[in-house]
Amino acid sequence: MKSLRVFVVGAGLGGLAAASCLRRSGFDVTVFEQAAALGEVGAGVQIGPNAVRVLHQIGIKDGFEKVAVRPISLDVRDWETARIINTITLGDTYEARYGLPYYHVHRADLHTLLADAFEAVAPGCIRLNAKCIGLEQLNSEVRLTFDDGTSAVGDVVIGADGIHSSVREALFGPDNPHFTGMVAFRGTVPLNRLPPGLIECKGYNWSGPHHHFVHYLLKGGSLVNCVGVCDQDDWRVESWSVEGDMDEFRNEFTGWHDTIQALIGGMDSCFKWALYDREPLAQWSRDHTTLLGDACHPMLPFLAQGACMAIEDGYVLAHCLRTHDSAAAGLKAYETIRLPRVSRVQLGARERGKTLHMSDPKAMAKRNAQNAADPAMRAREMDWIYDHDVAAEYGVLNEPQPASR
Repeated sequence: MKSLRVFVVGAGLGGLAAASCLRRSGFDVTVFEQAAALGEVGAGVQIGPNAVRVLHQIGIKDGFEKVAVRPISLDVRDWETARIINTITLGDTYEARYGLPYYHVHRADLHTLLADAFEAVAPGCIRLNAKCIGLEQLNSEVRLTFDDGTSAVGDVVIGADGIHSSVREALFGPDNPHFTGMVAFRGTVPLNRLPPGLIECKGYNWSGPHHHFVHYLLKGGSLVNCVGVCDQDDWRVESWSVEGDMDEFRNEFTGWHDTIQALIGGMDSCFKWALYDREPLAQWSRDHTTLLGDACHPMLPFLAQGACMAIEDGYVLAHCLRTHDSAAAGLKAYETIRLPRVSRVQLGARERGKTLHMSDPKAMAKRNAQNAADPAMRAREMDWIYDHDVAAEYGVLNEPQPASR
């Protein structure tokens, strides 16, 4: 196939990872981002071995290991007593099991690494202040129109523009998300504000009726990322950047263990967003345009695979475009390969949310007893996700090539 002009709409984690994979596969890639500056809203993100494999392939292994935290375990604890319900050993055990470790990393740190990796192989190919407002298929090409009146014509368009994707809407119309009745509060706490030894280098998941609370270390262990999820039906704003009310956050977790009180008490501010669920799409691609990441498979956060699935997407997409005779055939192959896997993760995250937010005491006791009786059960349930090796299945990426412009 000729060296296609590939346009990636959206410079988030998934879009930038895809851009590097595509550039290393020999394509002429431009990323269009609506923001005035590169950056990432949010705090922590969990990166499983399946996505770490892609990060190694695009050349950020050393930089990633410098900024990421490698937890030794995930402790599931009772909301009130701090009793350990289950422990999943991570660290060296996960590396031995899957070939690579499990990491926690600040989204902004990972975003910077991905942007730098793409700039290294395609300098000057990220266009900012480029909000896509229109898409037109032109036989074998695609025209994008931007809100400043400019346009660009390429051979392939990848919509990596997130949960409110303009590319998805242009292809298939507006989506119809379902509000789950769950709301999440997010905040961070400097570790030095907390009692010494309170937080170890672990992931923590505190489970209580109608609520759960997750926290883990970032920034070399100097910052604690916290997410508290509660059942609540009066907040419907689906955005990562809306500031929440600290008093409301505290009130939602009244009566929880002293550790949770200390974490919330150490925050200066928080963000609040409503959790929406969507059915898996039956189709991602049309002609020379396709979707990637949250644009096509937004998922609830309860398997910690949203970013990981987007990162995998980019690798498989680059492989399919590289190995098919036409762009349309490559995009169709990408969709055929990826759709079953990500749909299974979407539905699995939905089911995990139901398990986390049980409220019936008998059901909760049964769940906890099952976890205690078979501590490795949760780890086995994730084997099919973490074992997936895109490099082994679809070939390794090339070394960086000079940009073609």
